[in-house]
Amino acid sequence: MRQDFTIERLGHMGDGIAPGPLFAPRTLPGETISAEVSGSQLDDIRIVTPSPDRVAPPCRHYRSCGGCQLQHASDSFVEGWKLEVVRAALAAQGIETEWRPVVTSPPQSRRRATLAVRRTKKGSLAGFHGRASGTIVEIPDCRLLDPALIAALPLAEALAQAGASRKGEMDVTLTVTRNGLDVLVAGGKPADTPLRMELAGLAERHRLARLTWEDEVVALREPPVQAFGAAQVAPPPGAFLQATPQGEAALLAAVAEITGGAKRVVDLFAGCGTFALPLAAQAEVHAVEGEKAMVQALDQGWRQAQGLKKVTSEARDLFRRPLMPDELKRFDAAVIDPPRAGAEAQTAELAKAGLPVIAYVSCNPVTFARDARVLVDAGYSLDWVQVIDQFRWSVHIELAAAFRRG
Repeated sequence: MRQDFTIERLGHMGDGIAPGPLFAPRTLPGETISAEVSGSQLDDIRIVTPSPDRVAPPCRHYRSCGGCQLQHASDSFVEGWKLEVVRAALAAQGIETEWRPVVTSPPQSRRRATLAVRRTKKGSLAGFHGRASGTIVEIPDCRLLDPALIAALPLAEALAQAGASRKGEMDVTLTVTRNGLDVLVAGGKPADTPLRMELAGLAERHRLARLTWEDEVVALREPPVQAFGAAQVAPPPGAFLQATPQGEAALLAAVAEITGGAKRVVDLFAGCGTFALPLAAQAEVHAVEGEKAMVQALDQGWRQAQGLKKVTSEARDLFRRPLMPDELKRFDAAVIDPPRAGAEAQTAELAKAGLPVIAYVSCNPVTFARDARVLVDAGYSLDWVQVIDQFRWSVHIELAAAFRRG
C-alpha cells in the first residue's frame, strides 16, 4: 500500500531515513515522498515535495548505475553532509576542533576504477554493478572517471572475451599512469600459452604500460609510473593509490603544512611513498608499510630520484608490530594514513612517544575519532580537520587532521 513519508536525515550509506526507521535511497532530508514499504526499505519512490538541495543528476547512467550514491544532491549539500558526519564522529568522542574548507575533486578525475566484466551470448559487457544488484550497467558517458578509463571500456570487453568464463564475472582494474594504463585482471580463466599470447596482443594494440592476469605480469611495455614529488615510482599491481590527482595533492599539502619544519619524519602505512617521497625534499623520512612489494617500489623510486634527503624504509605489519616509543622518539613528526580499520595499536604507541606533531589521514571518520580520543587523552590538541573529498558523489569520506602536543 502506497503511503506518504517525510525524510528526516541521511544515513551513513547515503539513503534517506524516514521514521521507523525506513530507508529510502536517493532522497534528501525534508523531502516528502510517496512509497511502498518492503521490510525496512521504501520502494517505488516518488518525490512529492523535493528538497531545495535536489538537483538533476549530471550523469545519464545515475538512475541504473550503483557507482555513485549522491548525484541527486547539490555539491554544497554533499560537502556539508560529509563535514557533519566527521563532526558527529568527533562529538561522540567529546572532541571539538577547527574546520578547514572542504576540497572536492572535479568530475572525470578518478584515475583508478575496477570494472565488472562478463561474456554474453552476443559478446561481452563492462561497467559498474547496478545499485544493490548483480546486473552490470554499461557506463560509456560516466561523469566520474578519467576519460582515459572510459576510452578503455572496449579493452575491458575484449579481456572478457579472451579470458572470462561463461558463468562468472571478472574484475578489471584500470589505473592511469604516466606511461599508459596499468591493468589488473582478477577472476579469469587460468592463463595458458594461447591466452597469454592473446593478452600480449591486446596489451600491444591498446598501448598498455602493464597487463597483469591474476598474479602474473603477462605484458610490460613500460613501467607504470606515478610521480610522488621528485620521485618516479612504479607501484606493484593492485597497490594502493589515492583516488584522484587533485585529492592526493590536497592531502599532501595538508600533510606538508602539519609536518613543516620537521627534520626527521616517520611515515606510517606509507604505501609506495605518496607522502614520504615528497616530504623527503625537506626532511629525512623513515617509511613503514606492511606490503613488501610497495616498500621495494618506494625504495627504488627514492634511489633513482635526484635532490632528495635520506629515505629509509621497512616492511612491517603495524597492526601486529606497531613502532614502539623508543623507536618513535627519534622523529620530530609522524604521518599516519591507515586503512579503514584505523590504527588503534599504533596510535597508542604514538600517544606514549609524544612526538611534537602528527599528521593523520583517514578514510573512516569513526575509527579516526576513536584514535583521536587516544591522542587527545595523551595531551595532544586536534588543531584542525579538513575533509578532502576524492570520492565525489559517493558516501566515502577522507580527511586530513593536525595533532600538536603542548
